[in-house]
Amino acid sequence: AAADSCSTGPVQCCNSVESSHSAAGSALLSVLGIDLQGVTAQLGLGCSPISAVGLGSGNACASQTVCCQNNNVGGLISIGCAPISL
Repeated sequence: AAADSCSTGPVQCCNSVESSHSAAGSALLSVLGIDLQGVTAQLGLGCSPISAVGLGSGNACASQTVCCQNNNVGGLISIGCAPISL
């Protein structure tokens, strides 16, 4: 796979990653009306895609670099995130 992609889509840079059961994660899911039905998932908050061009130009991710199953849910979060290193 390319450095800027995962099997689930583009590599994301997230401001933070929270458990769906954390206070912040639960609050966001509630506001967005999302019910994960007891599934524990990692949520990426404030995510944006990282491009291969951005990686080479010093535009590195200063926070959490992740691959997520569902990106930009409700415009705020990504669901099913797993940390990766580039």
